[in-house]
Amino acid sequence: MRVGLDVQLAHGTATGIGEYATGLFAALRALGAEVVPLRSARVDPWRFDRRVVWDQVLLPIAAMRERVDLVHCASGTMPLLHGTPLVVTVHDVAWLRAQAHTRPYARAYFGAFSLARYRRARRILVDSAFSRDELRAVAPALATVPVDVVYPGVARDVMSVTRARDDASPFALAVGTVERRKNLEVLVRALVRLPGLRLVSVGPATPYRETCVRLAKQLGVTDRLELRGYVPRDDLLALYAGATVAAVPSRYEGFGYAAAQALCAGVPLVCSNAASLPEVVAGSAPLLAPDNVDEWAGALRACLDDRDASEARADALRAASAERFGWEPSARAALRAYGAALVDG
Repeated sequence: MRVGLDVQLAHGTATGIGEYATGLFAALRALGAEVVPLRSARVDPWRFDRRVVWDQVLLPIAAMRERVDLVHCASGTMPLLHGTPLVVTVHDVAWLRAQAHTRPYARAYFGAFSLARYRRARRILVDSAFSRDELRAVAPALATVPVDVVYPGVARDVMSVTRARDDASPFALAVGTVERRKNLEVLVRALVRLPGLRLVSVGPATPYRETCVRLAKQLGVTDRLELRGYVPRDDLLALYAGATVAAVPSRYEGFGYAAAQALCAGVPLVCSNAASLPEVVAGSAPLLAPDNVDEWAGALRACLDDRDASEARADALRAASAERFGWEPSARAALRAYGAALVDG
């Protein structure tokens, strides 16, 4: 079985889906699978028009050129026309549930258009039971397509972070694209009540970034808000090593890489109780209402006031989290799905 894995979103400013594609590819190779990367260094997947060209034109061409038996569309989108059996990972249905403020053409493509394509998949992988249930809710017509829940893995370099928290200048770390559903605003508001804390945000920006900048200015906390944008891998690992606490206040996540990474890195975590996050956290961190500033300020204050206790708890949970989010079981589950997809077809 020769599998083509769509790794295009690992190119450039790779976020959660890029992390997924990179990790899955390496884990499949480690198991001895014959898997080839489908990608183009000339196509920027962060530009909508080029992303569509990749999905609909270049990806099927790459699959034919590599003579693969099956294509795993790892980024949640599928080509309209294809001649190869397909497996698709649907990370979430956020474009249908939580992205009403975005451009209509993007919502149409990543929402209804992609949903219609899933009917032609041999098998669907989802990152969580929550995402499976959401997919079933928005697309009853997919009832005949097998859906497998397969947790993504966390990279070994994150699991191997050596903690060295910065007690002289404590900071909360928020990892992920700066977009509305990630809800950075609640952390900006909490800063007002936490005068000794900085908030460091890393991830690509959207127009929502300016909303957070304006809010910080209104509240007088601009000097303690750092919006660093997309950072190199070594910088991200250093931030996980030094963070006092990781904060994930998202309103909607199909998985929540930032939460899983914090748990595997041994960083004290404060997390939203929305969407898939309770499933991912599984009792390993406080769960808070996404927009309750009092709860967020209180939970962050608790981490600040007793850093040794919060650090000890995070360290005690680290090994179990690393076992839950290892890449090997994810890759084995993917291989089983590939085999079933070819047999079922």
